[in-house]
Amino acid sequence: MQARISHPMFSSDIIEARAYQLEAADEALTGSTMLVLPTAAGKTVVAWMVIAERLRSTTGWILVIAPTVALVEQHLRGLVPILQGIVPISITGQNPVAKRPDLWGSSRVIVATPQVVRNDIERRSLDLADCSLLVVDEAHHATGEHAMAQVGEMYHSQSSNPLVFATTASPGSRKDLVREVCTRLGIERIHLRPSDDPMLADHLAGLELQEIRVVVPGEIRELAEPLVLWQRGIVDRQRRLGRYVMPGAISHAGLSNAMDRAQTAISRGESNAYQSVSQIATAMRLHHLINHLLSQGCAASREFLLRLSSGDRSTTKSTRGFLRDPRVSGLISSLEEMDEMHSKVGAVRRLVRERLRRDSNSRVIVFATFRDTVSALELAISDLKDARPVRFVGQSSREGSEGLTAKQQVERLDEFRDGSANVLVATSVGEEGLDIPSADLVIFYEPVTSEIRTIQRRGRTGRHREGEVVVLIAEETRDEGAWAAAERREEYMRRAVHRVRREIARGPVANLSNLSQFEIKSEENTISAIEFVTAERDLHRVEISETDDIEIEESESSDLSPGTFRAPGQTGLEKFFDE
Repeated sequence: MQARISHPMFSSDIIEARAYQLEAADEALTGSTMLVLPTAAGKTVVAWMVIAERLRSTTGWILVIAPTVALVEQHLRGLVPILQGIVPISITGQNPVAKRPDLWGSSRVIVATPQVVRNDIERRSLDLADCSLLVVDEAHHATGEHAMAQVGEMYHSQSSNPLVFATTASPGSRKDLVREVCTRLGIERIHLRPSDDPMLADHLAGLELQEIRVVVPGEIRELAEPLVLWQRGIVDRQRRLGRYVMPGAISHAGLSNAMDRAQTAISRGESNAYQSVSQIATAMRLHHLINHLLSQGCAASREFLLRLSSGDRSTTKSTRGFLRDPRVSGLISSLEEMDEMHSKVGAVRRLVRERLRRDSNSRVIVFATFRDTVSALELAISDLKDARPVRFVGQSSREGSEGLTAKQQVERLDEFRDGSANVLVATSVGEEGLDIPSADLVIFYEPVTSEIRTIQRRGRTGRHREGEVVVLIAEETRDEGAWAAAERREEYMRRAVHRVRREIARGPVANLSNLSQFEIKSEENTISAIEFVTAERDLHRVEISETDDIEIEESESSDLSPGTFRAPGQTGLEKFFDE
């Protein structure tokens, strides 16, 4: 039997004892902390320990915020069996505004979406003065105008005894964004552990990552060819005008730079720059459309064109002209008559079929960026033996695509957890935080350039057992650059977090004193958490040898002229000795 963590506020000893989580809880109770751990390393368990100790040591109440309704419900389900004598509640946009004032204050632990918290503070139906702990899940959202950042600022301005515990696996690759998260949430310290940390590595399930390259079908390349020639003609003209200057293949960065140069030319009074702006905007639309065709397929391209024809800019002259062009209108007609034919769909079918053939109890998650692609994949998978796919998308409804209500989202995740569905086909709404412990395989329909989204997607597997991640890359498309960019940005993220960590003001040193109420129980005995952590530290301490036993072979040095080590033409002292 494994050792378990006990605390006066825990209803039972169900939490497995892990030293690195106890260390993180100790630091979080010392001062406002952002915890950065790999996905599936147990950030939620640390939050439970911090919540329990704060409930015991203060008279205030606890607020937990998470960015989506599905995550709020997940946190609530986790807390209910953990806490002793307290019934947590959730408050989201599904609760009527008129009834929410009575809900606030009805429990000492409340889980809510940040939008609801912000709105009710602004309505003066919620006061955070007695809130003794704010737990922020997926804290990387706390930037700009996001409600999570605003709640962080409101909390520090109202609470008489503030403490923030923020968690994320992916705080961002830019130092300024990591610093903003810390500033907006009032973070005093960052607790960071990489996946190869000695204390952590033994507890992370294995994660196999592989790339599968596919060839884009000739039919799709034929559809894209007129658009490629059109875009190339525009860029060639802009090169001659000195507007498009970046070397190599046409890229979004090159087009953005060309647009900036054209705008600058307008400010200088160059009359032909107005036409350049229009043409570069067309090239940008073509760039997106070409990438959709080659990297995503027919369904995503249809969705892109539908959004373009029905969006806010659909009435502008440039958009109407773009859609009326025979090359685009012809493409729309062709796509309407075509089923999805991209090689990636066949690759997804093969991967799912093989996984279920090896183990019919396996669970698979397929991530795709666009809803039409999700629908096409769900249809393609549905006829496979033992496959029971379910679609998981966001709440908003768009033309031709119905969203899921928060209740439907929770129901579909429950179907996936209990096995009535075994393939979850999801858009980005399924990337963050959702605890789907039995996912054995995650398939990226396309690589994403965002390091945050890459880490979140990858973290949906390997949470409790060996997991596999497959990234589909269409050859000679933007997929190749996107995957390389995501890998670079993960490294940038680690550097950014380390730099901000060194800069922010640190409070008192965490010395395990906050763990005095925690005990570690096993069948053999019961010891204090402080003893347990100290023993684990000794076990994983890196031994440094007092002597270096490595033998270095001495090599005979050849006699070299002193002139070998001087710049040409420089005179040395030996010249004078010779004289």
